[in-house]
Amino acid sequence: MTTVDLPGAQGQEVHGQPEQPPFPPDCPVREDFVPKDDYIDPRYVRIEKERLWPDVWQVACREEEIPNAGDFVTFDIVDESIIVIRLADGSVKAYYNACQHRGRRLTEGCGTAHHFFCQYHGWRWNLDGTVREVVDRDDWGGRLTDDELRLKEPRVDTWGGFVFVTMNPDAEPLLDYLAPLPEVFDPFEFEKFRYRWYKTVVLPCNWKTALEAFNEGYHVQTTHPQLLRFNDDMTNSSRFGKHSTFAGAEDNWPLGAPSRRLGQPFPKDLRPGVISFIELLENQLRAIWTPRDLTAARRLETELDEKDGADPARVLGALMAFSAEEAEKDGAGWPKLTAENLIRAGQDWHIFPNLIVLPYPDGALWYRVRPNGDDPDSCVFDIWSLMRYAPGAEPPLKREFYTDWRDHDDWGRILEQDFENLDAVQQGMKSRGFPGARPSPRQEMAISNFHRVLHEYYYRAADAASTTPERTAKDTEVRR
Repeated sequence: MTTVDLPGAQGQEVHGQPEQPPFPPDCPVREDFVPKDDYIDPRYVRIEKERLWPDVWQVACREEEIPNAGDFVTFDIVDESIIVIRLADGSVKAYYNACQHRGRRLTEGCGTAHHFFCQYHGWRWNLDGTVREVVDRDDWGGRLTDDELRLKEPRVDTWGGFVFVTMNPDAEPLLDYLAPLPEVFDPFEFEKFRYRWYKTVVLPCNWKTALEAFNEGYHVQTTHPQLLRFNDDMTNSSRFGKHSTFAGAEDNWPLGAPSRRLGQPFPKDLRPGVISFIELLENQLRAIWTPRDLTAARRLETELDEKDGADPARVLGALMAFSAEEAEKDGAGWPKLTAENLIRAGQDWHIFPNLIVLPYPDGALWYRVRPNGDDPDSCVFDIWSLMRYAPGAEPPLKREFYTDWRDHDDWGRILEQDFENLDAVQQGMKSRGFPGARPSPRQEMAISNFHRVLHEYYYRAADAASTTPERTAKDTEVRR
């Protein structure tokens, strides 16, 4: 069985980025290989509960979900539950969701609270975490102190409109953890985006299996062939420490031209392809591009000279200019982005461990995935379509939840195509004839880098742990 306790890594240069950790020679993960145990072995569920989820920064909610004092969201990750709440002074706090008397959870879901109330024995806490009422407190004869009865707090911080929490009191600051993401995406002003729609579904696969379906563009040519008519699918994938990204190939095949895989002639006019591609995304995904972008694309036919339709730079420049005009006209605003900002943003970023973002100036598609209990063959998958709105014009937040993706008929064809793969992938990896995944070192570097970092977390936590007999026995079991 594959070991999950691995040696540390030294720095190397990867895709022009200095001091990136390499794949150690004795690590079971390589640039072109990931052992199947990472996805199917129940022991990985246990070790991730102990060594991964308590140690990372992860998104609990967006700030717009808790706009007013007392608004809260309950964030569950494996066996832990965390309350995120807005206080009267506008600050955001996080508390472990456990009554200090007998441990009963205080909240579930989301809502608005004036205080926290335990429905078991009636203890209460103020929103700042201080104890408010202990029923029959005199029974303890003064042995209970207010300080020890405070709700315990994980760390909390915000970036880009998202609320992040970590259970590790010694974790590095959030912006350091996220680097280089803030530098790449701060100009996009994600904090000004709002939910267009929010859907959650339980998927029949490991959380890593689901995340990786949205962490590479290599699958587009088979899973989403309808996209090839107007867009090239060849990508390069790069890693940046814990995080990774993919973008179009170096030769920048333009939007609106068919994929080179199709062997079709290069169009004399890119405008029809650009319009058709954005129409397709709006009809089949309703994310990344927005209805305003579709309006802007249609303006290309009438407001851009036909002779300029063969020039990719003119077509893209006009599209962005028209999109900015439409957003400003709607009162939604437009970020001040340079060509370098757009290039660095690429098509897709993986934010370790469990976030994916596909960015655009007017909209963005985000994915968050979490284990579903202790079942390695199940996960909870959140999908967030965000876009810019004029203040007060955003739609009411509606959270949709489905236990089976087939119970909902409005995913759009693109997501349905992705979902159709996942159960078959999870089951196929259990075959005796499958030793492990073979990701493309060029187009799927994000996947192998993900597992390299996962193994480092497994090892680092084990190495730092005490060597008690109990700990030694547990580590021995994992290494078997």
